Amino acid sequence: MTVLRLARSELKRMTGGLLPKLTILALTMVPLIYGAVYLYANWDPYGNLDRIDAALVVEDTGATASDGTELQAGRKVADSLVEGHVFNWQAVDSAAEADAGVETGKYAFALKIPMDFSANLVSPGSFDAANQAMLNVTTNDANNYLLGTIVDKLTTAVHSTVAKEVGEETANQLLAGFGTIHTSIVKAADGAAQLADGVGKLSDGATTLHDGTTRLRNGTGELVAGQTQLRDGANQLADGAGQLSAGLTELKDKTATLPADARKLADGAAQVAAGNAELNTKVQDVVGQLDTLDAGLRDRVLASNARLVAAGVLSQEQADKVLADFDAAAASGPAADAKAKIAGDAAKIQQLSDGSAAVSAGAAKLAGATPALTDAIAQASAGAGQLSSGASTLAAGQQHALDGAVALSEGAAKLDDGAGQLASGTVTASDGAHTLASELAKGAGQIPNPDDSQKSNVSKVIADPVAVNNVSQAKAGSYGAGLAPFFLTLSLWIGVFMLVQAMRPITQRALASNAPAWKIAVGGWLPFFVVSVLQASILTLVVNLGLGLNPAHPLLMWLFMLAAVMAFTAIIQGIVALLGTPGKFVVLVLMVLQLVSSGGTFPWQTTPMPLHVVHEVLPMGYVVTGMRHLIYGAELSMIWPTVLGLVGYTVLGMGLSTLAVRKHKTWTLKTLKPEIAV
Repeated sequence: MTVLRLARSELKRMTGGLLPKLTILALTMVPLIYGAVYLYANWDPYGNLDRIDAALVVEDTGATASDGTELQAGRKVADSLVEGHVFNWQAVDSAAEADAGVETGKYAFALKIPMDFSANLVSPGSFDAANQAMLNVTTNDANNYLLGTIVDKLTTAVHSTVAKEVGEETANQLLAGFGTIHTSIVKAADGAAQLADGVGKLSDGATTLHDGTTRLRNGTGELVAGQTQLRDGANQLADGAGQLSAGLTELKDKTATLPADARKLADGAAQVAAGNAELNTKVQDVVGQLDTLDAGLRDRVLASNARLVAAGVLSQEQADKVLADFDAAAASGPAADAKAKIAGDAAKIQQLSDGSAAVSAGAAKLAGATPALTDAIAQASAGAGQLSSGASTLAAGQQHALDGAVALSEGAAKLDDGAGQLASGTVTASDGAHTLASELAKGAGQIPNPDDSQKSNVSKVIADPVAVNNVSQAKAGSYGAGLAPFFLTLSLWIGVFMLVQAMRPITQRALASNAPAWKIAVGGWLPFFVVSVLQASILTLVVNLGLGLNPAHPLLMWLFMLAAVMAFTAIIQGIVALLGTPGKFVVLVLMVLQLVSSGGTFPWQTTPMPLHVVHEVLPMGYVVTGMRHLIYGAELSMIWPTVLGLVGYTVLGMGLSTLAVRKHKTWTLKTLKPEIAV
């Protein structure tokens, strides 16, 4: 069984009746429905922006330029926008009404020109009141996300146009000012010559003034020296009087309670003397009682010894020894020591009593004498205070006099220095004035004095100093043409993906034959390729003739699309043949991965890094790039490597299909009754 016979058998099966023929026809139209219809819907959206309602609010009250002309820039911008018909502009009375319309979706966006728009445009003519003119735009992404980008481009264009016009006018006025400056500098040169003559006379007077100020400076120096000596003496007097007053005041404060304290001391000393006398009496009584007690104890020891001797318990010698021991203990034991200490304390108490009496007598005398002493101290303190106050007043007055003298001296020094500088400076000023007159005359010739033609030319350059010369090596004719490479490529993949929903990757009849596996694989792929060629051809005719794509290389574009469907059909047919129904899911996943990584809308380099690998491995990104070069007329050297790559993908798909044939040559129970039917 040959490859062509296997392919013809599958195609015959697919076209054996009316319904299969309609199925094949419908599948052939899938890329057309997806690719051509989408491109048709988005072919030239920028050319239809005039269908979008946009609010336009003009609150600008105008302004008067420096040359007296009236400027109504806001109205001029509004009229230009309305005449341009880029959007369907709707005049709205207030900014609040426009914003509310944008919020409800009545207007796609709002452009508001504030009341100070013209005033701010002419403000650069006044350096101290320059302000930027603002255009206020209100957008709402809920109306349309891309509309914000379009509006940004519009407002940028308006900004550039207005800025250029106003900048040209401002530059023109600036250049006109140079002519005025030129004339004024000539007049200034004449005035500088007259100034030089006057400065020469001023120099003579300044020299005379310097002589007088030098004499004044010397006299004020002597005055300051005398005032300094007088100030120092007054300060010493004030310091001494202050110290005396402070000492007497402190003495007065500390002796104020001396009479009362002395009286208290006398009373206390008398009480101490009486108490000591009473204590001495009691101590003497204690000593007598101790003596009586010692005598009684000895008598009791004698009586006890006598009884013990009479009873024969002790001998007379032992009794005498006991008595002797008792006497010795009484004479040198603790009792004797205590009695001796008490006797000593009694003597001391007597001395303390005598001293207290003496202190009481002295304190009484002191209490009588202290009132006179405190009165004298108070009088001395008051006098010292008056002396200190007078001395401080004298010192302060003298300090003021010294400060005045110093200030006078410093002023005289500054005056003398200034007079010297004036005398020296007037000489320099005279030379400078002559130089100024000479240089102003030279500078007047160097300041521009442009005529009207020169001002017009230079003001245009100043207002718009940079021009952009865009050179497009390859350019899409419209928005739809810009999307065409991506959506045409994607529609080819979708068209092949739809074929596996109705066509069998490998027929059971072919598997039952004895044909080599590679022939069966190629025979299973050819029907997919044939139908895909029809899909690509119809799609090419419609977008070229119906939509007006007008590719730079129409024939090469069609052949390149056939190379793309050759690779797409081989890959999809091979995957589904090998994996069965799960393979369809794999094909869908591959489509999604290529959709986001092929760079169809934004450059693929802007995608996340993992998708860069997908872009490099899968074929759709290369096909999109090749389609751009063929449609826009770019350099074609990359087409042939891309075609070779597509051949490689085709071989890869054939390999998967061949592997599937070998796998399915052996039938199992799962083959007869699969878990998921294809």
